[in-house]
Amino acid sequence: MSKKGFLNSSIGKKLVMGLTGLFLISFLIVHVSINACIFIPDNGETFNAAAHFMATNPVIRIMEIGLFAGLLLHIYQALILTLENKKARPVAYAQINGAANSSWYSRSMGVLGSLLLLFLVVHLAHFWVDTKVAVFSGTADQHNTYNEMLEVFSHWWVVAIYLVGVISLLYHLLHGFQSAFQTLGINHKKYTPIIKKTGIWFSIIVCLLFAAMPVLMFVRSM
Repeated sequence: MSKKGFLNSSIGKKLVMGLTGLFLISFLIVHVSINACIFIPDNGETFNAAAHFMATNPVIRIMEIGLFAGLLLHIYQALILTLENKKARPVAYAQINGAANSSWYSRSMGVLGSLLLLFLVVHLAHFWVDTKVAVFSGTADQHNTYNEMLEVFSHWWVVAIYLVGVISLLYHLLHGFQSAFQTLGINHKKYTPIIKKTGIWFSIIVCLLFAAMPVLMFVRSM
């Protein structure tokens, strides 16, 4: 099978999903680490310095292109695999007991992914767009991302939207973390339980931090 043929196969597409998934997980580590600077009680000074570095550093800006490419490829492959699965099984089983073999969130990755996509659009509209406008207009030094977060999260309904997004991310990660390693062939009776436990703790810790941020900013804005 040619390289092109392999990538177009079901296994190849799942491999791309796994690789892009791990790449996006690595981005979450960086993103949550930078955002966690808001927990430092210095009126956002540390957070603004970190956000300014991420927005203006040329290496980071080049890596950002790769991030968006990986994200779009992940979404595309997920859509293709979902459509292929439905095409392969045009008629649903008369009775399905999915809970016997898998968790509900592992069977709902399409729905969770769609919620995450909508949440991502909202998140980019709130922060990424304004940051890029400041960078390209030469006003990045005056841009105060911390104050922008205070303004955005001063509305309880915005905080609620973000919490729904974080919950969707939690369940997406609970399945996707282990699934990515399994897709890459890392599936062993000795290591799989470790990967599974690591994925659970990673998902919980990262999502708790992400959830605490809008809540904290809402309290600080009062």
